[in-house]
Formats: sequence, structure tokens, C-alpha cells
Amino acid sequence: MDPLTDSPRVRSDSMSSSASQGSRTKMLLRQRLSQLLTCVEDMSSDDEASEEVSRTLDEAFQLCGRFIPTDAFRLHMVTWNVATAEPPEDVTSLLQLDVQPPTDLYVIGLQEVNATPIRFISDLIAEDSWSHVFMDTLAPRGFVKVTSVRMQGLLLLVFAKQIHLPFIRNIQTTYTRTGIFGYWGNKGGVSVRFSFYGHMVCFLNCHLAAHMNYSLQRVDEFEYILEAQDFDLYDTPQIRDHKVVFWFGDLNFRIADHGLHFLRSSINSGRLNLLWNKDQLIMMKKKEPFLQEFEEGPLDFKPTYKFDRNSDTYDTSGKKRKPAWTDRILWRIKPKTLPSEDDEEEKASTSTVDGQDEFPILVTQDKYTSDMSYGVSDHKPVIATFSLDLRKCFDTPLVHVSPVGVWSADQDALLTYTIQEDFMSSTWDWIGLYKVGFKSAADYETFVWVREDDLPEINEVIQRSVEKDEIPLLGGQYVLGYYSTNMQSIIGLSASFQILESKRAVMEGLVPEDINGFNK
Repeated sequence: MDPLTDSPRVRSDSMSSSASQGSRTKMLLRQRLSQLLTCVEDMSSDDEASEEVSRTLDEAFQLCGRFIPTDAFRLHMVTWNVATAEPPEDVTSLLQLDVQPPTDLYVIGLQEVNATPIRFISDLIAEDSWSHVFMDTLAPRGFVKVTSVRMQGLLLLVFAKQIHLPFIRNIQTTYTRTGIFGYWGNKGGVSVRFSFYGHMVCFLNCHLAAHMNYSLQRVDEFEYILEAQDFDLYDTPQIRDHKVVFWFGDLNFRIADHGLHFLRSSINSGRLNLLWNKDQLIMMKKKEPFLQEFEEGPLDFKPTYKFDRNSDTYDTSGKKRKPAWTDRILWRIKPKTLPSEDDEEEKASTSTVDGQDEFPILVTQDKYTSDMSYGVSDHKPVIATFSLDLRKCFDTPLVHVSPVGVWSADQDALLTYTIQEDFMSSTWDWIGLYKVGFKSAADYETFVWVREDDLPEINEVIQRSVEKDEIPLLGGQYVLGYYSTNMQSIIGLSASFQILESKRAVMEGLVPEDINGFNK
């Protein structure tokens, strides 16, 4: 049985939905220092002053420390309406593989993936062609597909550097249909949520109603998706309960009022700012409070819709669709609960400090642009990169797993695993053997179930055997991964180790006789 063009940096953080967090921090520190000076003036003895100075300075330094996350990660996001096209052979430009600092997470949202009935059924049996091209490109670079979710033409893929896999937990996916009054999945949203080093994040890929006159419907559809999608965890039952939400896709907002000639002349002359005040999403954000919680970088790239295919020319067909920024990437930091108006003034002034998150996260947008080099669709892909500066809630895997002794297909092999922290384990959990460069949790060479009779205690060392017939005949670098059925993720990875070529491989002529450094 199988187990299963750079733009200005825009920053926000988990302390506030505003980008002015640095100013708030300085203000709070100034308040503390002002209190310190007042205390010094009021103290009647050196001893009292010394004690009060020490206490207030300690509070100030603790406050300062809470705003300095200790680890930085790089997120690369792509949204692209592919208009039923097959993927290009080379997506390296789209993924910017050699950028520095290196990427930690890739999140790719596609719309209008070919979803004809026959094609959709075949994609359910095997990975679709778009997933294949991204997996084939990223796996040799050490990226593993964490999860994916598909609803007809909507596809959302998440990849992570292998080293991060044990710290991506509680993965859940869901989708919401909005086409034909919610009965058809050609429009709607698909989402992936998970805990990243203890920080709850959610990625929502949407394809909203088309055409110029439906901006209100697009807002209603998005609000419905936010309210309809729910998850099984008590602390993050809905999208807006997550600490960070990324909303992206073909949102289909258009540029209102301006005529085609003015639009094209503004684009050709590089005066994109003349179009911003008539962008429907920017206008709707001024009216809808829940949209104001989402931030977006400046639209300093050409509108990404609608192009003649395989060209950089806007629509020359009879319809001559107006150019628009239909393809967007926004993000939201969960707002802090504001103090009640009935609170005393002193309490209100300190509640922000006392209620600060012990594990903050800062989100900085480093790039927001399009890639004009791809022409398979009438949309151009949009790219955004972010720096996620955070303080890890934990840095120890839930499970430690390790090979024992020398592994080859000439003899049964042994492995051990140890539960290092209590979690919702299951007898359906399993440990897979993966070749370094594997593509997903399902891309194992073989696997063994965890102990079947009862679940192990914390720090209990459990030994399992792997039959020699299940071990690859050819040598190579491998890792062992503990897969949690409840968390839908690999929560423990061994260090890479060498499997030696077996004598059987020599006998069958699969490798030369001189293997493993010895002449057989």
C-alpha cells in the first residue's frame, strides 16, 4: 500500500498592519526613556534611583529586543494566467534561480491551466505538465514540493528548501468555487496554509470575475472566499486568523475611465503613475476597510494583460482589450487588537507594549515586477520577492531519524527514530528513503511503517529494518524522512548518507566491477 525590474522595498510586520513599525518602536522607546528621566528626578535616594533606573532600562532593552528577529528567509512568488497553454521549456528566468541571497520558499499560483475533462482526469492520476516543469527545475537545486492544490484551472504550488521541511507543519489546503453562483470552479480561490517555524501563514490564489463592469462583484467574491474557507486548527480557523496572508492571482481588476489611446501612450512613455488612480483595485481599497488591510507594492511595471501571444504587443485583435494590471500580489499582516476606549489612559499607553508578540515577523517586499520574456499566454507572469525576518518559535525537529551502519542492497538495513517532542503521531506515519534531489514526499524509493502496535514515548529509540530487496541496487546519496499523516508533512529528516552499490548490481552489469573503491 502506498502512503501517500526591482521596486522600492515595502515592509510590514506582525506588530501592526502599518509599514511604520520602526517609528512606533522608536516612540515606545522614547516613552520608556522619558519615564526613566522622570524617575531619576523624583528619587529621594541613590539606592531608590539605582533600582528604578535598572528596572526601566531593562524594560526598554527587552522592548527593543522584541523587534529584532533573529532569522531571515527569502520568499519568491509567481502568479500567471497561462491561458491553457503548455509550459515553456525553460522557467529559470521566472524563478530567478541564481539570485542572492538564495530563495528559501517558492509559491507559484497559476490560473487557466488546461482543464478540459480528459486533461483534468489525467492530471488527477499524474502530475500536470506545469507541476512537472517546476518540479524538474527546482528538485536538482534542493527544493521539494511541500504541497499543491488544484481546482479545475486554478493551481497552487509550494516548494521549500529541503532543510526547512521539518519546520513546515500542519499543512492544509482548500478551495472555493465562485463561478456560476458557486457551482463551477472556473473562478474562485485555492489556498494553502501551514506553520513555518511556528508562524501561521496562508497563501490564497484567486481567479475573480472578468470584464470592466464587475469590480464590485470581484470584491464580493473575494470577501466570500475569505469567509467561506476554513481550516481545522482552533487558533487559525479562517484565512484572516493567520499571522501573514498572501493574496494573489488573476484578480481581473481593470483601469477605469481612460480610453485606449491614453492608456497606451501612458504605458509607452513610461508614465504609469497616470493610471494608478483609475486602477479599480486601488480605488476599491479606498472604499472597503477589509481591503485596506492588504498591502501592495507600487505598480512600476507595465500592465500584464492583454498581449498578443508570443509578443510584447498589446491586443491587436478586433476586441482590442484595454491593458490592465489584472495579475497582482498583495499581503496582509494580522492586525493587533486595539485597546478598548474604556481602558484607563495609563493602561492604553502600555497595552501595546505588554501585548507584543514574543515571536514577531517582519515582511519586506524586495521586488514587484513582471517578466516580459514569456509569451505563451496573453498574460505576462508577475513576480514578487519578500524577505521574511522572524524569530523562530522552535528549531528542533519533532522526530530524529538516522540510518544505522552501512547500507547496501546486499543485506537488510536498519534505521532508528526518536520522538523528540509530543505531537499527534499515528500508526499510519511512515519513514521514506529518498534520493537526494527528490521532488516531493511521495517521491520515495521505499518506505517502512512506524511501529504498528503502539506509539513510542518521547526520547524512546525505535529501530526499524528495511529489507535488502527494497534498497536501491545502485549507490548514491540518500536521506530518511519521517512523514506525519496528521500534519501532512515530513517532520524529521536524517543527514544525507551513502548507499553503496551492491554486488548484485555488479553481477547484473549495472555498474563496473570497480565499485566503492575496491576491485570486485
